[in-house]
Amino acid sequence: MNMLRKYALLLLAAAAVTFIGCSDDEVKEGKDGDIGSQTDVDLDVNDLQGTISGDIILSADKDWMLTGPLVVKGGAKLTIEAGTTILAKAGGTGVYIAVERNAKIQAVGTAAAPIEIKSAAAEPAAGDWGGVLIMGNATITGGGLAVTEVVDFIYGNGVDSDDADNSGHLEYVIIRHTGAIINSEKEFNGLTLYGVGSGTIIRNIAIFDGNDDAIEWFGGSVNVENLLVVNARDDMFDWTQGWSGSGTNFYGVREAGFTAVSSDPRGIEGDGNLDGLTPNATPQSNPKITNLTIVNKSTAVYNDVIKIRRNSNATVLNALIIWGDSPAPGDVVDYSDTNGSAEATTSITLSGTGTNLDMEDNNLGANNAIVNLQATTGVENPATLFAWTGYTGF
Repeated sequence: MNMLRKYALLLLAAAAVTFIGCSDDEVKEGKDGDIGSQTDVDLDVNDLQGTISGDIILSADKDWMLTGPLVVKGGAKLTIEAGTTILAKAGGTGVYIAVERNAKIQAVGTAAAPIEIKSAAAEPAAGDWGGVLIMGNATITGGGLAVTEVVDFIYGNGVDSDDADNSGHLEYVIIRHTGAIINSEKEFNGLTLYGVGSGTIIRNIAIFDGNDDAIEWFGGSVNVENLLVVNARDDMFDWTQGWSGSGTNFYGVREAGFTAVSSDPRGIEGDGNLDGLTPNATPQSNPKITNLTIVNKSTAVYNDVIKIRRNSNATVLNALIIWGDSPAPGDVVDYSDTNGSAEATTSITLSGTGTNLDMEDNNLGANNAIVNLQATTGVENPATLFAWTGYTGF
């Protein structure tokens, strides 16, 4: 055998051994984990995961199976068409959608064709998957950068903070079965907004059956309009770390028979700064909420209906509490915490009904913040406002 032929055969043998030694994942359709274009083999309707580095569209003509982390990288854009369904594999903390700083998500449904993201399990349950995280460049308490509570994304931007930062547009979106548990201190929320700026549009959102908070703001200046929360295990609406945006038409309900609650569930939990550790830093949270309804039909006990603390300021207008025959909460409004009270100018205007609801049972905190008890209506016509979700338990 001449040397040239012998060398060629050796090369072929080596290639065969290399191929046989590769795992299925390594050779599967040539995937590399990066979705750079609409024709990229990694854009797989049955195996949606990886990093998005280009402008990618998820079309409504198919149901997408989210099987792992889907991360929109800075400079990239994810568009989700109206009417699209994303089915999240029940993979716990390893399945989520994240939008990094300087990236965008364009998930704009319609009332007739909302976007829905939910568990793919045959018997879906809260905590089946993580949730949706958006990171922005807007101001957080103390300035600078921070690392997200779950997984490790960066948000905020220090001296270059942009309170008008634009992370995209979410509208007519339904999110279900979120809140996968990392450990006793860390869980995903349904929708988490980290330093998201006011240039971002978020309205007509529904969050069902979450294992932790339905929605949480970590600083930023984003405004949210028309938000429905059903059966959140922990807090319905939670803010911290200097959120300064506004909320309009927030409706939260715990249904009869829903008892899977945390040790301290609340309708609102509002902190001025993260964990009360930086009471002298700026900014502290100061949102304005207009039209709020909190309904408890469950026999589970609330720690408080509304808890605002740790140097948070806030203005809550036209709040209504509907308590049914549920057990009495710890407090209706509590402005106090061992790590700090709400600011003196914090004010809530509200009324409430319920056999075990004492509207005078309020803790005004060390700064004697304001509770105005007067006739209120809360969110008007919620059945009409949220008809697009298909929910009828108002």
